[in-house]
Amino acid sequence: MWEICVVVLAGLAAGGINAVVGSGTLVTFPVLVALGYPPVVATMSNAIGLVTGGISGAWGYRSEISAQRRTVLALLPASALGALTGSFLLLALPDDTFEIVVPVLLIAALVLVVVQPRLQKWVAARRADAATSVSPTLVVSVYLVGVYGGYFAAAQGVLLMGVLGVLLAQDLQLSNGLKNLLVAVVNSLAAVTYTVVAFDRIVWPVAGAIAIGALIGGWLGAKYGRLLSPLWLRVVIVALGLTALARILVT
Repeated sequence: MWEICVVVLAGLAAGGINAVVGSGTLVTFPVLVALGYPPVVATMSNAIGLVTGGISGAWGYRSEISAQRRTVLALLPASALGALTGSFLLLALPDDTFEIVVPVLLIAALVLVVVQPRLQKWVAARRADAATSVSPTLVVSVYLVGVYGGYFAAAQGVLLMGVLGVLLAQDLQLSNGLKNLLVAVVNSLAAVTYTVVAFDRIVWPVAGAIAIGALIGGWLGAKYGRLLSPLWLRVVIVALGLTALARILVT
């Protein structure tokens, strides 16, 4: 019971962080690894659980999303195709491959979280050079982020915000709403793929506990997330990510 409570709280935090920052997997994934779940199992169970948080986070930004329907329609297929590619890579490649790659991905995700303030300043400085419409480069970049999200997911929101900020000239809150929707699509399609192909490898009580917490967290993040201290969010995320990294390397 105490483990389920911990997972629900992790899901709550991840749902809120995903709606605001976009690196909530770096909360739930380390918790699952620390509780003894293999990395691939933790990734699939986590992806399924976080679907509800993605949906509630996107719903909280529905006004920003509806204001950019053309952009949404242009980028949704790229995210969807990327999600399917990444999730099939996770299922097709041996578990040993994932366990070798995941420390590298974790380190990259943590670096992204740490440098996010500088990334945002760089994005702001380049906004005058960004395009006002969807370009082929943006579509390809969104697809690649979708592949990453379908395979591992951690900090895909941070990656996506960087891509949107550099290649699409619009208000950052509009980009954040678009990010929430695209991440929700990636997580949902990955979750469907895992359920169909690897149903028996998913820890459903864990996925359910994350889903409950993430649903509430996504709504709270969209509503109140701007009031949270970005510095402390990054400190918590990096600490949990390093915990997961240490656990994986030791075992």
